[in-house]
Formats: sequence, C-alpha cells, structure tokens
Amino acid sequence: MLIATWNVNSIRARLSQIIDWINQVKPDILCLQETKVQDNNFPIEAFEKLGYTVEVYGQKSYNGVAIISKIKAENVKKGFFGCMESDQDIEVFLDQKRLISADINGIKIINVYVPNGSSLESDKFTYKINWLNCLASFLDEQEKNGELICLMGDFNIAPTALDIHDPNKYEGVIMASEMERNALNNVLKERLIDSFRIFEKNSGHWSWWDYRNNAYELNKGWRIDHIYISKELSSQLKSCVIDSSPRENLRPSDHAPVMIDLNLSDLNVDFFESDDDFFEI
Repeated sequence: MLIATWNVNSIRARLSQIIDWINQVKPDILCLQETKVQDNNFPIEAFEKLGYTVEVYGQKSYNGVAIISKIKAENVKKGFFGCMESDQDIEVFLDQKRLISADINGIKIINVYVPNGSSLESDKFTYKINWLNCLASFLDEQEKNGELICLMGDFNIAPTALDIHDPNKYEGVIMASEMERNALNNVLKERLIDSFRIFEKNSGHWSWWDYRNNAYELNKGWRIDHIYISKELSSQLKSCVIDSSPRENLRPSDHAPVMIDLNLSDLNVDFFESDDDFFEI
C-alpha cells in the first residue's frame, strides 16, 4: 500500500499538478496539507473521478488538511479529540484546521500541518509548542486503544542537523530549535519511527525549499515533511522516498511529496489489493 503526504500550498492553485502526479504515481492514500480552502469549495469531484474518496477539514486562505484514499476512510475525526481534560482546553486550537485522522485498512492515518511558529520570540511559537503537546496527548489516546499508527504531514521541524542544508547557519532557529525537537520527540515517544531514516542515514535529502534565493536550484533545502509509523509496522515497510520532481513544475508548491510503501499482507487486516505497482523514484 502506497501512502503519501504532500503540502501542496493551495489545492486550487496546484490541482492540475496534483492530478498529474496521482495519475503517474497512483498512491492508495494521499494526505494533503495547506489546502487553503473551505470544505464546500474543495474540488472533491476531481479526485472522485479518479476513484478516490475525499475527507477534508479546511478554511479559507490558510491551513487545511485532507485525506484522499482509494479505500474508504472510517471513523473520521477533524481536529483534536480526547487529548485534553475538557473541550475548553482545546478551544484555542479550533480556529486553525490542522489535523484530520481516519481508520483506513487497519491503520490509524493521522494527517497534520504543524504550525510554523514564525520565530522563537513570537506568540506563534508558544502556540506551536502547545499544539505539539496537544498532539502528543492525542497520540497517547490512540496508543491506549492499541492502534497501528501512520502519522504524517508537514511538521515544520527538521529533526536533526542532517535535515538542514546548512546546519551551522540554522541550528537553534525556528524549525531547528531544541524546544521544537524536544516537543516532536515527546509526540513520538519512541513508539513511532521515522520511515525515511530506516533507509537513508545521510544528509542531502530535502522535502522543502524556500521560494526565495534560488533555494531549489542551489539545493538549499530542509527535510520537514515526515511519515512516522508504529514500530510494529517497521517489518512491513518496503521503502520511503522523497519525490522532488514536482518542485520542478511551473508555479510549484515549495514542498515535495514523501511516500512510503507498506506490505500489509502479513497483518491481520482486510487489505485493499491494488493492481498498481509501487512507483520507484
């Protein structure tokens, strides 16, 4: 089963590029971030024509997440549920549409768009850390239920120095601070593993390049888009790749898709058999 994540930086601006990529790669599940559109304006029909179901959680001009799947999503949740002691505790997070989850093929798919944080001195940075702490509590609840988890999206965090093109320049700043990395590790709690690092131990692999200063052309990127899976799924993981080719499109997203291929035949789930081979990058 091919599972992908992609911050598309506006679903309407990149729709034709996304459709072209789907036709080429044929993912079973595609999680999108920064869709920037209200639910009633999301172009659902374009994906349904390709045989996908669509679950969306969006808002006008900012944020927004979606799950596009060949396999019908069950138990769809929008936003945080069961992560705080009272609904009042999560009210601060309700205005920004950043998380959607669903059960698909025996796996809890959790799609997130983590706040950027702006700068370490900003109120937005405090919001980011609090949001990550809430995500950790959300994951705690899933773990209690014995869920197999696939957590993915734009995390706006480079986990280590290996994930930045110039770590000496950027270590300790936004997306690379110790506080952010600790908050991310608190989310993972060693129960989830970084799919990409199972296969690639070295630096030089990026999923985001700033639009400014010819960052893509100069290969000055960051790896901030991740797919984390439960340790129990590691033996079923066949590959994890970053497909940078869409970044070469005219008016592209500044992010590239990240994909994993899971062999679920050994798991006790009703696996959707696809006729499509895994797309090799």
